[in-house]
Amino acid sequence: MRTQPLRLSPGDDLRSTIVAALAQCNVSAAFVLQGIGSLGIVQLRYAGAEVPTELRGDLEILTLAGSVSPDGAHLHMTVSDAHGKVYGGHVAAGCIVRTTAELLLALLPEYRFAREIDPQTGYAELKIHASTNKKDRC
Repeated sequence: MRTQPLRLSPGDDLRSTIVAALAQCNVSAAFVLQGIGSLGIVQLRYAGAEVPTELRGDLEILTLAGSVSPDGAHLHMTVSDAHGKVYGGHVAAGCIVRTTAELLLALLPEYRFAREIDPQTGYAELKIHASTNKKDRC
């Protein structure tokens, strides 16, 4: 395992930037260990909901964690608004960085993650494979 700090800039989409960082590091498996920062737009899918809920304003990332594969990310996040109200759920596309987001990735070059439909759950779930690519360019 190798760690990789990552800073996102204003206007970056949180999810897509994290997935792009994985490709840039030439690995196929990673975890977001933690993240902090601020967002102007948040898209969170709450437990059992089919579609995400959009939040707008000055929002602080309190926690951010999850797994990342070349075919997507499974991220959960809690954020607070300007009044201290806390929201949490599954991170959907469209979470836009307001001033900064600072993350720590755990790169796992010895593994390859993929998302495959699990017949038991009906969802694309994490599959863990040994990697054939031992290069780690980050």
